[in-house]
Amino acid sequence: MAESGSLRLEALAERYWQFLRHEFPLTALLAGQPNDEPTMFREAPSDFERRADRAVDMLAELSGIPLAGLSFQERNTHRLLRRELDDLRQVRDTAAHLRPWLLPAGPEFNTIYFANATQLADTAAAQAYLARLATLPAYFRDVEACLREGTERGLRYPRAVLQAALVNIRAAVAAAAEELPWFGPFRRCPAAVQPSVQPQADRARALIEQAIVPAVRALADFMEQSLLPRARDSIACTDEPQGAAFYAFWVGHFTTVAMEPAQIHALGLAEVARLEAEIATVAAQAGFAGDVDGYRRHLRDDPAFYAPSAEALLERTQALAKRIDLKIPTVIGHLPRACYGVQSIPPAAADKLPLAYAQPSSADGRSPGIFWISSLPQRVPVYVLPSLALHEAWPGHLMHIALMQEMDALPMFRRANFTKYSACLEGWAMYCESLGQELGLYRTPHEEFGRLDMEMWRACRLVVDTGIHLHGWSRDRAIDYMAARLALTRPAIEAEVDRYIAMPAQALGYMIGGLKFRELRRRAQARLGAGFKLRDYHDQLIAAGAVTLPVLDEVIDQWLDRHAA
Repeated sequence: MAESGSLRLEALAERYWQFLRHEFPLTALLAGQPNDEPTMFREAPSDFERRADRAVDMLAELSGIPLAGLSFQERNTHRLLRRELDDLRQVRDTAAHLRPWLLPAGPEFNTIYFANATQLADTAAAQAYLARLATLPAYFRDVEACLREGTERGLRYPRAVLQAALVNIRAAVAAAAEELPWFGPFRRCPAAVQPSVQPQADRARALIEQAIVPAVRALADFMEQSLLPRARDSIACTDEPQGAAFYAFWVGHFTTVAMEPAQIHALGLAEVARLEAEIATVAAQAGFAGDVDGYRRHLRDDPAFYAPSAEALLERTQALAKRIDLKIPTVIGHLPRACYGVQSIPPAAADKLPLAYAQPSSADGRSPGIFWISSLPQRVPVYVLPSLALHEAWPGHLMHIALMQEMDALPMFRRANFTKYSACLEGWAMYCESLGQELGLYRTPHEEFGRLDMEMWRACRLVVDTGIHLHGWSRDRAIDYMAARLALTRPAIEAEVDRYIAMPAQALGYMIGGLKFRELRRRAQARLGAGFKLRDYHDQLIAAGAVTLPVLDEVIDQWLDRHAA
């Protein structure tokens, strides 16, 4: 008897996950299924070639599994597996692997992320971490190999990107070994465990000093000596060889919808106009009727809107997070087992990183989630803290990802590969910002302005990203466009624009996803009327897992059909 399509799909999905475990070891580690070997990153040109070839083979196998006869959930798995495999192929075919992201999160940040996610509970964990740490110098050499091959193919980075990335990468190693993030797991180690892991700590200190720091500096030297002299003044990725295909690939990847860049640009302009009207209303409530620019200057320049120190900003954010946690059960029915904490981004990295970001908990429960807030209080006006906390922590990223990690009924690749679905993840997090209104978290016009300013930020991204890479905007024009519409400081806006230059299309998924989540809620409320239950609805949204926006559309429509029936 022929094996059913369901069984064949299940087997292929499992083989794909084992493939991912080998190819992306950090993903496996964070999913609680680390490999036996210590390698954390496979980023050499040959790794990308191997992945693409294997993806083509699996795509052929997947095409032989018909959708007919599969359950609704299985059809979604089929579609998502096809998308992920096709992405692996397109990374190679568009030469994306030969122009790796260098800013704001470059290769040094990726290894720091790994270190920050590591907890050492005993000697065995310390030994495993030490072995993994020893593989990092090879990762930096692999990144250099990709950059070198890209240069040979005529690829060049924008000068602004390289200059900012060099500042970041050199700052990452500008301290004593025991003060660098790679030594962090030993600093965080419980006092009772520290004596037993002291030999590993000593070896780690030497390894960081003698191998990791030199490898990071060697990469920086290569960038400065070989890439910077060839850098281009143009900032559009479409000016590069295969640039149009490269941009089209990333637009589709990050938005997960079939929208052309020109459509996205037009959508951004429309959303900016809508938000300008809403911000004018809030400014009037704050006593600045007809003077939005004056209100922005007031918020930007008044010291009362900034914490006096990094410690004060951290404490305020921690208190706010607990205030939000108290209200979560009123809007979310199923809560995760994982917990999270709030920490300050190290000052050496804070200047070129976002105001805040989320580091998910590990799936095995050994590492809590972390809501990282900037250690530069002058960059983080306190009126944006409610929106930031709702977006990054609970019920935003940290809760969303923690719940997805617990979805045992889904194939493992769907639980662990959530970073491939930024429109879904960022869309949910943006939607969570709007929940602050229902939760009573925006208590002043200034905090309501903070919510709208954050939303305007995402709307501007649609205009500026496509303006740069489709319409040929200059860096100054992009900065001026955002500065005229946001209360962010000019240095913060400059860092944001550099991010859009360095990571084409990455910022597009936020607003497109956020608009989709709002549309789905309106649809559900219209369909169910008095039968609409917010907690149940949110549980269904989250239960979809990390998916494309078209798949999320179908998930909610099916739930509404069942509910109505």
